[in-house]
Amino acid sequence: MSRVFRRLASTTSKTSASDAAAEILQRFLNKPISVREQLIDANQARLLSLALGRPKLHETDKLLADGTPMKGTPLPPGYHWVYFTPQFLEQDLGSDGTDKTLNPLAPWTRRMWAGGELQWQQGAAQLLRVGSTVTEITRIVSAEAKTMRNGESMILAGLEKTYESDNGVGLIDKRSWVFQHALTEKKSPPPTPEEKPLPEGTHTRDFCQTDVSLFRFSALTYNAHKIHYSRDWCQNVEGHRDLVVHGPLNLLNILDFYRDVNEHSFPETVPKSIAYRAQSPLYVGEKYRILLEKDAAAERPSWKAEIVDFSGKTGVKGTIVE
Repeated sequence: MSRVFRRLASTTSKTSASDAAAEILQRFLNKPISVREQLIDANQARLLSLALGRPKLHETDKLLADGTPMKGTPLPPGYHWVYFTPQFLEQDLGSDGTDKTLNPLAPWTRRMWAGGELQWQQGAAQLLRVGSTVTEITRIVSAEAKTMRNGESMILAGLEKTYESDNGVGLIDKRSWVFQHALTEKKSPPPTPEEKPLPEGTHTRDFCQTDVSLFRFSALTYNAHKIHYSRDWCQNVEGHRDLVVHGPLNLLNILDFYRDVNEHSFPETVPKSIAYRAQSPLYVGEKYRILLEKDAAAERPSWKAEIVDFSGKTGVKGTIVE
């Protein structure tokens, strides 16, 4: 029996966050977690465009909305999330519906998406395109124990995915995941906060996600995480006030809004990067606003992005570098 297997088989609730972080690094650090190859098919891209309710503002969106996009159509920024989806039997998922491939040792199994950064190669040849075959390589790059504001421990893990076609690497997707102690008792949802006026800005776009929009995005990404579709789980187990809007869905809407504001730059170019951080959950059926502002003080052309909900709380902050 391997040392790692003995540790996995014998873990208890006494396993510290530091020990669990060290073990997951030992398990994955010097080798890829997975290497997968996939055809970027037209149908998946079109379904995502429909799920997002995209207006036909750009040539790419017209190709996606009006019918099956032709081979060579560039994927809009962020659309890679509906490819390379999880491939697990239901019985192999965690109790919350998440896949357990990257879980640290128990009890550090409650996973949340905390932020990350997308970095694009800006040459037209490197863009991910419909009809191309792409290889995704997933690696873990960091894992360390942290202390939250409330004094509880957590593990902050860094994941990196590269997407490469025959023309080289087109995209690097860096993700930060937080792993907290598994829930040992059910939580009660908090009261709904008082509504406040949504903030004003140079460029704004309002959203109010529905059960259907969350269902469609979960289906397209094959995401079984219960916080996005099980109201009972959200409210009576995890203590959320309603279904949680997917982090990648929020980021996609930021990127699409950025495309709309800068319509002259697409479809053959993309931003250099977007770095983002989740600060507070956003919920189904509640209004929120994306604010986009040119950052005049930045060294190179950049945009500040922020999502604020109906109560004035910031859900997401991001920086887009051109």
